[in-house]
Amino acid sequence: MKNLSTIFCILFVLLFSINSKSVTKINNTFTPGQVVNAANTFIKSLNADQQKAVVVDYVRENATKWTNLPCGLQCRLGLLLGSLTDTQLQNAKAVVKAAMGTQVSRGYDQAMQILAADGFLGTSRNGYSAGNYIIAFLGKPSLTGKWQLQLGGHHLAVNLTFDQGKVIGASPLFIGLEPKTWTADGVTYTPLKANHDLLTGILASLNTEQLENAKLNNGFSDILVGPGADGKFPTTKSGLRVGSLNKQQKAMVVDAMKAWVQIADDATAKKLIATYTTEIDNTYIAYFGGTALTNKGDYIRIDGPSVWIEFICQPGAVFPAEVHYHTLYRDHTRDYGGGFSFFN
Repeated sequence: MKNLSTIFCILFVLLFSINSKSVTKINNTFTPGQVVNAANTFIKSLNADQQKAVVVDYVRENATKWTNLPCGLQCRLGLLLGSLTDTQLQNAKAVVKAAMGTQVSRGYDQAMQILAADGFLGTSRNGYSAGNYIIAFLGKPSLTGKWQLQLGGHHLAVNLTFDQGKVIGASPLFIGLEPKTWTADGVTYTPLKANHDLLTGILASLNTEQLENAKLNNGFSDILVGPGADGKFPTTKSGLRVGSLNKQQKAMVVDAMKAWVQIADDATAKKLIATYTTEIDNTYIAYFGGTALTNKGDYIRIDGPSVWIEFICQPGAVFPAEVHYHTLYRDHTRDYGGGFSFFN
C-alpha cells in the first residue's frame, strides 16, 4: 500500500507540477459536447464489469452518496482510479479536465493537487493514496439527458450535474487538505492557500463593530452542512449582512466565492458568480474563533440566498501538530442541479 501511494504521488506530481503562486488560465478549450465525448471514450475503454460499476442510476440515493472519509469504495460508488490501466486513467482524467474550471489551483488543477496531497500522506501512513479516489457517472453521459459526474475520495467530493448538455449544478463541493503545504521535486504546493487568504482578507477588512456583528456565539467541530446533511441549512441567517459593507468589501466577498465556484467550467462559474453577485446585499458572513483561521475550531462561512461556503480548521490527523482544512460549497437551490428535495 505504501509503495502504491508513493507511485501515485509521484505520478500526480509529475503530471500536475504547476506553481500556484498566481491565478491564471491553463489551456482548456473543451465544450459540453467534448465532455460527453470524453466520457464515452472513457466508458468504452472499460470492460463490462467496470462499465456496470461506473455508470449507475441518477437517483437521490446515489447522488448524495459522497463523503470526505478515506474509505474508498466502501462508502462510495464508481471505480477507483487505482484500479484503472494507464490508458483508462488518462481517459478518466480527460473527462474531469473537460468538465472542470481552468484556473491554476482552482477547478481541475486544484482537484489534482488534492489527490496529490493524499499521495503525499500515503508515504507516511497506510490507507491514503491518489488511487483511492473514484470516478462515477449517475446516468449515462449525453447532450440530451440529465446526469451527474462524481469525482471523490478523502478530502474531495466533486458533484457536477448536467442537463441538455449544460451544467445546472456545481455543488455540493467538499475540499479538504492535509498537510496545508508540501514540497515535491522542488515544487511547493498550497492548493487551498488562496481560499484561506481570501476569507481572512474579508475578516481583516472589518472594523471592531463589524467583527462583533459577524461573530457567532458558538463554534462547530466540523463543517455544518457536510456529507449526509443535505438541505440542513440554518433556518435563520447569522452574522454580518454584506449589504452593510462598502463596495470594496463586497467585491472581496465575491472574489472569495470564486475560489470555490470555479470548480465548474469557466462559463458555468461565471453565470453562478453573476447570480451570487446580484444577491450580495442579502448575503451574510459569520465566523467563530480567530480571524486568521490558524487554530483548531476557527471557522467562517458565507451564506446568501443561494450560495453557502464554509471553512473550518480541523486538528491534524496524520500531522497532529498542525491543523488541516475542511471546506464546503453548496447552493441552497442548485445542489445536484436542483433535482432533489431536502427538508431541514
